[in-house]
Amino acid sequence: MSLKRTFSFVALFSTLLLAACGGGDSASKESENSDKGSGEAVEAKVGVISWLTGSGASYGEAITNGLKLANEEITENGEVNIDLVIEDSAGAQDQALSAAQKLMNNENVSAIIGPTLSTEMNVVGPEADLNGIPIMGTSTTAEGIPQIGEYVFRNSIPEAVAIPASVKKAVEEYGVKKVAIIYGNDDVFTKSGYDTMKKTVDDMGLEVLTTETFQIGQSDYKAQLTKIKNLKPDLVLASALYNEGAVILDQARKMGIDVPFVGGNGFNSPEIINIAGDAANGLIVATPWFSGKDDEKVQTFVKKYNEAYGKDPDQFAAQAYDALYLMAEAIKTAGEDDPDAIRDGLAGIKDFEGILGTMSFDEDGDIIMDPTVLIVEDGEFKEFK
Repeated sequence: MSLKRTFSFVALFSTLLLAACGGGDSASKESENSDKGSGEAVEAKVGVISWLTGSGASYGEAITNGLKLANEEITENGEVNIDLVIEDSAGAQDQALSAAQKLMNNENVSAIIGPTLSTEMNVVGPEADLNGIPIMGTSTTAEGIPQIGEYVFRNSIPEAVAIPASVKKAVEEYGVKKVAIIYGNDDVFTKSGYDTMKKTVDDMGLEVLTTETFQIGQSDYKAQLTKIKNLKPDLVLASALYNEGAVILDQARKMGIDVPFVGGNGFNSPEIINIAGDAANGLIVATPWFSGKDDEKVQTFVKKYNEAYGKDPDQFAAQAYDALYLMAEAIKTAGEDDPDAIRDGLAGIKDFEGILGTMSFDEDGDIIMDPTVLIVEDGEFKEFK
């Protein structure tokens, strides 16, 4: 063989070898795509900030229970493998921010779920957005949360959707003309709920007889409730977390206030019934979650949750459960543990079928979903038909 033919053969062989090994761009991309479709799970590290200690620990317990159950199922499915790193915020802004910084800087998570309160998200959301880490609130329902930044999402129905639905139903059922409002004025979440309630009743042309306020941790509401009772409203609207909300209901019923109550999102917990007992009867709330829904996916979740934790899941557990499935869908779409790609994956979710219903994100990162109006009767939440 001549030297020239030898070099030609070597060059041809080298070209073929490079192509076979993915040396060219197109071959490399084909190889990568093939690897992604080979059945190997996409791995990602996701941080969780939840209220696990203190007065609102019931919220955080439900949320983390929902996340853990979802993660077990997602891992079994084999397409995505999520490492959940859970931090406690204790319901405090400073602790929530410290938890977020730890997750992003020390744990190097690629996404965050939580925190529990809108008040916390108001400080954590901007930090996550600044660092380019997608964050999804599962219980942050105050106005303006997704507008914090392009990396901020939520799968909890905003009170701007839920409260009008429950008030409208109450007005239709009871012929309401006059209302009283009571709300916590030292918390972003409860103040936002009040703003929505006030706008709703104004839009509907209802008369507001009085607006009463209280603070987190307050235990005596007799002064506010006495004024409400004397004015004889057809309906009371209350924006509170479940601890204060349950006490308000209990004291109101003991004082002879027997009209229906419409509660904000903080009332969407079985803890309201556990604490208030029969006083919770007549409470109306709007929620994306109803455990009594005749749906196979819903009932399977209820059964699994009950078996795992010894009680039925509430709205907070259900929203967290679906949130991790939404995050897993985004990670699967991204194909890698990359914050920017996961963020784009979340933004692109349309018509995802979860236990809450059919979900999509709008251009702001807010959830698009229809609520269900519930009423407490005989010590349990029932669909208000």
